[in-house]
Amino acid sequence: MLPPMSPPSDIAKVPARFNMARYCLEPGARRDSTKTALQVFSQATAGLPSQSWTYGEIYDQTCRIGGALAEAGLQRGERLAIRMDNCADYALAFFAAVGAGLVPIPISSQLSAPEVDFIIADSGAAAIAHTPGLPIGPGAGAIQRFSREDITAMRFSGPAAEMADTAAGDGAYLVYTSGTTSRPKGVLHAHRAAWARRAMYQDWYGIEAADTVLHAGAFNWTYTLGTGLTDPWANGATSVVYTGTKDIQVWPALIRAAQATIFAAVPTLYRQMLKYCDLTGEALGKLRHGLTAGEALPPSVAAEWRETTGLTLYEAFGMSELSTYISSSPTVPPRAGSPGRPQNGRRVAILPLDGGTSPLPAGETGIIAAHRSDPGLMLGYWNRPEEEAAMFRGGWFLTGDMGRMDEDGYVWLAGRSDDMMNAFGYRVSPFEVEAVLQAFPGVQEAAVVEREAGENVRIITAFVVWHDGQGDERALLAHAGERLAAYKVPREIVAIGALPHTANGKVRRADLRAMALPGKKN
Repeated sequence: MLPPMSPPSDIAKVPARFNMARYCLEPGARRDSTKTALQVFSQATAGLPSQSWTYGEIYDQTCRIGGALAEAGLQRGERLAIRMDNCADYALAFFAAVGAGLVPIPISSQLSAPEVDFIIADSGAAAIAHTPGLPIGPGAGAIQRFSREDITAMRFSGPAAEMADTAAGDGAYLVYTSGTTSRPKGVLHAHRAAWARRAMYQDWYGIEAADTVLHAGAFNWTYTLGTGLTDPWANGATSVVYTGTKDIQVWPALIRAAQATIFAAVPTLYRQMLKYCDLTGEALGKLRHGLTAGEALPPSVAAEWRETTGLTLYEAFGMSELSTYISSSPTVPPRAGSPGRPQNGRRVAILPLDGGTSPLPAGETGIIAAHRSDPGLMLGYWNRPEEEAAMFRGGWFLTGDMGRMDEDGYVWLAGRSDDMMNAFGYRVSPFEVEAVLQAFPGVQEAAVVEREAGENVRIITAFVVWHDGQGDERALLAHAGERLAAYKVPREIVAIGALPHTANGKVRRADLRAMALPGKKN
């Protein structure tokens, strides 16, 4: 039996026995099993969803998938990689695995076969749920495999097993994210992470059980799994996800068709909607407000959205290791240029760059830190103890993001303390991209940076030193495209005679970003 809801400020009071999937789905199934939990639209113009589940149905089917996975021999704590296309079975498999005490690994459908192979090997995954046709490396052939059709069948034929009695601190899911090395690193989250998200309910969403939440992302994105599914379900709301063609004109029509009251997307999508869609009058139906995360919200976009639609965008800021922890909301008025304030129950401080654990006074810039007692903080980096240790200073977790906090508690960002890039809402490590580029014949050295390519548009640019002074840029991009997800592949290549280095041999990325070179667009 789950404990009653507590105020968001009590997020530290995590129940000792806690299962994330049960927390999200069981209360809704018990309270009103006939209420709609999930709608999937494949065509915005159809007016009706192509698939729909009640809370009773989705709870039963996730229990059955979990029972079938256990019957297939998967043991508590073993990892299940999920490599499927944008379909509801993806979400059901994820929550079923969590409910069964397994540790799912959500893998983007955009990743290349070598990237998938690395994740499988690094995580020690025991099995993979896979849509035939999506590329996977030979490593996936050595572990147990379930097709998408297998997962669909499990929803109805699997044994209706009880969800596992897990501890709040047990591993619940493993997310791979770009790190400070040439390879992604696994971020292991506990079941308690779902409890910590209670801080977002009113300090970002302003969510109610009567809401219908439409998320613009795919099922395999952790932004969708969290903001689009986990939190609406935990509040008894209805989730809506779209799996059709992502033409920009789709979204206003879909918001109306689904009668969405809350819409979640990245800032780029809101900017495109303003440019290409008619958002006046009743274009957005019953929408109350929009949520945005993944990249900084340009003040101009926020202002134009409000002027055009009469509605407000509420921004949130976070990272894979902690999810969103700073935000604006209906109760925290947005301030142009700031993502908001630390959510109730979060302990956030600005620490000095050069060491120390005493928070800086208001107005001073330093590194943003979250207290290690936050239940939403990761359990750790998968098999990366040295990297993990480097992220802590005393009782504080160092986020790597720079900023200052004003007298009212609003945070103002000042970039990264490392060289991480942002591509379409995904953080991308330059080292991962550079390792692929430098493996191409003829490349002597390569470095990538993110640079402005227009108003509110940022692209990944590669600076390449060729052995013979010139090389085949198209072949280099094709090489990168076979080994990296599309959003990680540079959009621009600049041939350069030599890269600028510090006295210690490190690439001076600031110099590259400042170079006014036109490059060669591809």
